[in-house]
Amino acid sequence: MSNADDAVPPDPFLPGLVGQNIVCFAKDWKEDPTSCNHVLRELSKRNRVLWVNSISTRAPNLASGRDLKKIFNRIFGFLKGAQQVDRQMWLFTPFVLPLHHHRWAIHLNRLILNFTLGYVRRRLGMRHFQLWTFVPTSAEYVGRLGEDLLVYYCTDEWSGFSSVQGRKVGEMVESLATRASVVFATSRPLVEKLRRLNQETHLASHGVKYEAFARALDAATPVPAELASLPRPRLGFYGLIEEWLDLDLLAFLAERHPEWSIVLVGKVCVDVHPLKRFPNVYFTGRKPHAELPGFCKGFDVALIPHKVTELTRHMNPIKLREYMSAGLPIVSTDLPEMRLFPDACTVAQSYEQFEAAVLAAMAQDSPAKRAQRSEAMRDQTWDRKVLEIGRTVERVRERSTRAA
Repeated sequence: MSNADDAVPPDPFLPGLVGQNIVCFAKDWKEDPTSCNHVLRELSKRNRVLWVNSISTRAPNLASGRDLKKIFNRIFGFLKGAQQVDRQMWLFTPFVLPLHHHRWAIHLNRLILNFTLGYVRRRLGMRHFQLWTFVPTSAEYVGRLGEDLLVYYCTDEWSGFSSVQGRKVGEMVESLATRASVVFATSRPLVEKLRRLNQETHLASHGVKYEAFARALDAATPVPAELASLPRPRLGFYGLIEEWLDLDLLAFLAERHPEWSIVLVGKVCVDVHPLKRFPNVYFTGRKPHAELPGFCKGFDVALIPHKVTELTRHMNPIKLREYMSAGLPIVSTDLPEMRLFPDACTVAQSYEQFEAAVLAAMAQDSPAKRAQRSEAMRDQTWDRKVLEIGRTVERVRERSTRAA
């Protein structure tokens, strides 16, 4: 994690967080791993962590089978109580009403969370605890659960998602940032925005599972059969296929270069029919995270084909560092975080520039360059990132303890 933009750098002599109780409002445990998963798993190596499963960021659509399934899963999850998912990590699914814009529902949820979380904490021996949150809707509940310290970890420009009420969610983010003891943000644009609300706002750039993704450079690592069977060159992307991807850009590339195989690995969450007419565009579906290094090995160029919007300008895709650890040349649309690694990632401002960048990436790539890109990520691991995050939290905690 680069601390060049931090108001106060972490003390390198502090041990990080050790022996603390951490209760965290997080996303849904079963979703694809994000920074939330990596950070909390690293914290749980030296602390006890209670992962509070998603309290949702939007109201459910009762006409949606997917949303109804989520509701039933939440009920079953709640009835199970706290489930141990790692040596020092437990998962708890609270039963709360996903109506975060109704005052009566918020008041009822406060009562439910106070009672149920208090009960679970007592069962786990978490009397004193830090409250961490990755989700903006927790703004209505923090400060009321008995926490000693509040940490807000902001990963996105939440108001930019079309599935939420942007203005209201933006107010929740501001409330969390203002009230938190310390704030972490995953991109420089987010840091700049939130530091106006809280001077203890720090950059928490993503880490990477370096050893896993560097296996893409190992001759013994197999390329998945479904990818190996496709003609080269192969342009690859993995992640959610969502509204922020520029499908028109991918269609442009597919039409201009029928000899390219454009491979999209991930769950499809939007209408992709405009791409289905191209025989050289392939959808593999969602794959386990452990299989992604094999896919990286089979890619000739990695893509980050995001639309450029207020939402994506604040993004810092984890896949950037994973692609680099795998040694891949990367071509991206013009997002601020992509410009930080010019030796590995070419930024394009138009469809024609994107096409030219892909051609150049393929022409100029070599085993030596792949090894160099990967080596640049060797010290960017999640354990190092979380150690620095923990040192910052510990500094703030010690200061607040002395002040009390």
